Amino acid sequence: MNQEEKRNYLIRALLSERAEYGGLQIPEEEWGQKKLLRSLFNLRMPLPAGDDFLEIQDAYLQEETRKKGITRLSGLTPVQEGLYLWQGDITTLACDAIVNAANSRMLGCFCPCHGCIDNAIHTYAGIQLRAACGELMEKQGHEEPVGRAKLTQGFNLPCRYVLHTVGPMIQGRITRKDLEMLASCYRSCLELAEENGVKSIAFCCISTGEFHFPNDKAAEIAVRTVKEYRERNRSGMEVIFNVFKDEDYEIYRELLGAD
Repeated sequence: MNQEEKRNYLIRALLSERAEYGGLQIPEEEWGQKKLLRSLFNLRMPLPAGDDFLEIQDAYLQEETRKKGITRLSGLTPVQEGLYLWQGDITTLACDAIVNAANSRMLGCFCPCHGCIDNAIHTYAGIQLRAACGELMEKQGHEEPVGRAKLTQGFNLPCRYVLHTVGPMIQGRITRKDLEMLASCYRSCLELAEENGVKSIAFCCISTGEFHFPNDKAAEIAVRTVKEYRERNRSGMEVIFNVFKDEDYEIYRELLGAD
């Protein structure tokens, strides 16, 4: 199968799972097919799937990521010892672990084609990631508290693991607790990563964007907490501060003294 054939197979299989999708037509153009497939991935509950579906999905997603271009840690230059600043799509970053800014349900974003990092990570990891998160949450029996972390495989992403953390959502003025909880997100991820032998970890800009934490204050907390952790624990874990927006790149560049 080529990519178009795989894509159409996956769309048909996902449409067949829900009776209410019976009247949907598969678009002829590539962008429409990709949008529909991503929407179906986003809406699908954490359910098992057959081996044939998973084999075709995995091959499709891995090829899509390959075409976007994979960035490897070995190709990056540190801005300080053990610290990196990289602007790009975190789903294309090949390192031991990437951090996902999750919500308290910990199941990914269910809004079709939403622009949040949670949506992108779950889309390109494949349906196995939501299933894995669903198992963790079923065992836990309650929503994920702010400031903690969970670890799953990366599945079809080029990283080995995904660390999921729920940051504080800002409504009005920032409180001391908000500051403490955001720092806790970074510490929890670093501690859990260390426990699992992670040698390199990429942090997204936790709690900014949809959760409205001011970008500059969030970056200050991120850099300070990571530096304190590495120094206190004599950790050799390499840390990548991943940004997507130009605004965040400039903030981190100044904080880290990058050229």
